[in-house]
Formats: sequence, structure tokens, C-alpha cells
Amino acid sequence: MKGDELADRMVDFGAAALQLVEALPKTATGRHVSEQLMRCGTSCGANYEEGRGAESRGDFVHKLSVTHKELKESRYWLKLIVKSRLLSNGLPGDLLDECEELCAIIGKSVKTAKENEK
Repeated sequence: MKGDELADRMVDFGAAALQLVEALPKTATGRHVSEQLMRCGTSCGANYEEGRGAESRGDFVHKLSVTHKELKESRYWLKLIVKSRLLSNGLPGDLLDECEELCAIIGKSVKTAKENEK
């Protein structure tokens, strides 16, 4: 997958996370989950972009590792939203599926980059 296409998917994921945050209930629970998802759901794309402009292989691996960590945290919050039924109609579309795919892509990229670093 090309970097620009993946960057676009990251932006789309972040935008979808923000839309989801707006749909969560304005309760203590909803606000807590909203803040957490807003942070990690948008930072994965920002860290990916930083990785694309890395100054070294080590910097690239680090930024992609942070991207992967933030995607995994996003996945947790999305699963929690589903499990706790915070939204009466469930998650919009296939947001969780997209998060899983992005986790797999970035995870594989980190592994490959680390192997190439040696």
C-alpha cells in the first residue's frame, strides 16, 4: 500500500472517530470515552505523518510504533463503546473493521522496518 493512500485512510479514520465522539451521550461515561477516543483516534494519523517525514530509520520505527499503539488504543475504546452499548445503533459503518485493518498494516510495517534496521 502506498504511503499517500494510507495517509488518506488515517485522515478518514480520524474524521470518523471525531464524528463518533459527537454522537456519544453527554453523560460522565460518554464524556470520558469521548475524550479518550478523540485523543487516540486522531493522533494515529498525526504520528503516521511524522513517521513519513522521519529523519532516520530509528525515528521512522519509533513514530510508526506510536501510530500502532494509538490505533490499538482506539480499537479498545471502539470495542468498549460496542460492549457497553453507549450508542443505541452501534458503531457507524465498519469503523472497527477499518481500525483492525490499520492495526494490521501498521503492525506489519513496524515489523518490516525493524527487520530492515538490522
